[in-house]
Amino acid sequence: MQDLFDLDLLRRGFAEFAEAAGAALADGWIAVQVSLIVLLYLVALQLGRWLRPPLGRALVRFESRARVAGAVRAAQSVLLPAVYLGLIWMAMAVLRQVTWPSRSYLLGVAASLLTAWIVIRLGTSLIASPALARVLTVVAWSLAALDIMGLLTPLMQGLDALAIEIGQLRISVLGVIKGAVLLAALIWAAGFAARALEQRIGRWGQITPSGRVLLTKLIRILLIGFAVLIALNSVGIDFTAVAVFSGAVGLGVGFGLQKVVSNLISGIILLLDRSVKPGDVIEVGPSFGWINTMGTRYVSVVTRDGKEYLIPNEDLITQRVVNWSFTDNLVRVEVTFGTAYDSDPHQVRRIAVEATRKPRRVLAEPAPVCHLAGFGESSLDFVLRFWIADPQSGVMNVKGEVLLAIWDAFREQGVRIPYPHREVILRDPVRVTSQPNAD
Repeated sequence: MQDLFDLDLLRRGFAEFAEAAGAALADGWIAVQVSLIVLLYLVALQLGRWLRPPLGRALVRFESRARVAGAVRAAQSVLLPAVYLGLIWMAMAVLRQVTWPSRSYLLGVAASLLTAWIVIRLGTSLIASPALARVLTVVAWSLAALDIMGLLTPLMQGLDALAIEIGQLRISVLGVIKGAVLLAALIWAAGFAARALEQRIGRWGQITPSGRVLLTKLIRILLIGFAVLIALNSVGIDFTAVAVFSGAVGLGVGFGLQKVVSNLISGIILLLDRSVKPGDVIEVGPSFGWINTMGTRYVSVVTRDGKEYLIPNEDLITQRVVNWSFTDNLVRVEVTFGTAYDSDPHQVRRIAVEATRKPRRVLAEPAPVCHLAGFGESSLDFVLRFWIADPQSGVMNVKGEVLLAIWDAFREQGVRIPYPHREVILRDPVRVTSQPNAD
């Protein structure tokens, strides 16, 4: 343990800090400053209670604006520290007038800590995530507080002394912390840059939707990959060793994650061949709906009843997929019906075609057609075909609208839709008589 960690350096650092603290406590002005700090906090607390209601009424008109809502909340949260800081500045000015400036040292430290807190809190208010803003505020203020009190450099030296050496590789606690912080910052920056680029690429009309998805996914993967490589390099990890180790690990992981890798490769193939794209209306097995998003592992398909199916990319490659809007959004819909045998089939065809003009979703071009499909047992069977341009709005509902329009038209024109019927013929039983024997 003595070889791995420099414990003597830590002991010397703590001893120097204890000696400095003891010398400070021996000074009577320290007690005066500590008393002032506590007293001024109580005064600031009372003033904050008086000032909070009018400040809230003054800022309430800005809370409805999304861009400044975070800044308004931050201004309300730093009210007490700001009042406290003002009181400490006034106390410092008075002490410097009646005694030596060095005897207001603790008040100066408290003022610096409060200033750092206010600046950092206002800065992190620009971050959209409240949890991330709180974490960054605490971390940044802790570092600033250590630096203000002169403890940051000894602490960093102590953490750097806690190190493990493996060959030529030296990994210290300080290096790991720096690498983790740098990695988090770089991944956040990569995500922010990727979202900005996705919004800009989304406005490029000359690129297909699947091409935009592929391009944004590749950009995100590259940015995150660069962030990880930079963070590893900052720690001091050799990329040659990482390459050999990752190759061995990748071989083992590949066997256990075959489906995941297959879905990833299938997703890239789908984006390249553009067989499906966001907005297409597809049918895969029992699932029918339009594609909402395309991810690296699955495709989100939203049905008419509001359900969202996450279909693995591999299924879209290996199974038969019906893409209702692959070439264009025109879809031909077919309904069947029957009329009585005493109906004029020419009149029935004309009435059915005219009835399709009532539903607004039925297109006039291509024109609807109606054909006599056959002679059934109880009716003349017809098939009516028409076209729609918005299959994502549903198919069964437009079929129902057309059939209702045909029903209304038939009732107006006196065309009957027959019930199934059977003709039963009764005959006398055949009597079998014996014939006389010729012998």
